[in-house]
Amino acid sequence: MTDSLTEAVYGVMHNAASRAIAPRYQSLNAADIVEKASDDLVTIADKESEVILAEGLARILPEAAIVGEEAAHADPAILDRLSSDLCWIIDPLDGTNNFAAGKPPFGVLIALSQGGETIGGWIYDVLSGRFCHARLGEGAYVNGERITARTTGHTPPIAAVSVLFADPNRRAALLSGITPHYTMVDIPRCAAEQYPRLALGVNDLSVFERTLAWDHAAGVLFLNEAGGKAAREDGSAYRVDDGRRGLIAAANPALWDDLAKRMAAL
Repeated sequence: MTDSLTEAVYGVMHNAASRAIAPRYQSLNAADIVEKASDDLVTIADKESEVILAEGLARILPEAAIVGEEAAHADPAILDRLSSDLCWIIDPLDGTNNFAAGKPPFGVLIALSQGGETIGGWIYDVLSGRFCHARLGEGAYVNGERITARTTGHTPPIAAVSVLFADPNRRAALLSGITPHYTMVDIPRCAAEQYPRLALGVNDLSVFERTLAWDHAAGVLFLNEAGGKAAREDGSAYRVDDGRRGLIAAANPALWDDLAKRMAAL
């Protein structure tokens, strides 16, 4: 750990994972899983984890607003808090569909923003215990060791493209414009896994259509602090209070530039 804030956040995440998530892995009953939207599940573990996380984070920084995925689903007005001077952003169980199916990957994502800009991000893999974190301007770390993003070295580069939430025309255009130039692999359906893959030499590139703050704030900061690049398709910085769709993430800026040019031409 590099600082007291990260130590405190890690403790809260570990507590939520060990109490609400791990005991229910591969042990859910049908009544524990609800479809809150098409192909978008929530489980009892998501709900209980969010309560534990929100309570713990409120003790760390009582002055910070809190935006949790499940709370925002119940009351969309909570999203207005994303522009607050300080705001905790919680994904209590990222990769819920995988978790509900009894398979990895899944994890917990926490971000801290200031006026819409992410200043801290923490990513916890419940099964492996891998802990990734970043603070703005202070680098990216995995299990306490500072890392530098690296490519796969594969030719053509390896791309994981998430088009689940794209409309059919955009989905077709994205795939036709990208597929011929890259080695395509399946997405993990878990941002808590995808961003580490981009920094650790597993994947080179990703494209995301839906860019909700709880899914992306922590990972974008982590990848950028590692020396990769994650930004909007026009090159502008990702902000948690920006509701636009579309995000490109890459293991280095050159790969990002190449893909952005291809997408701009679609």
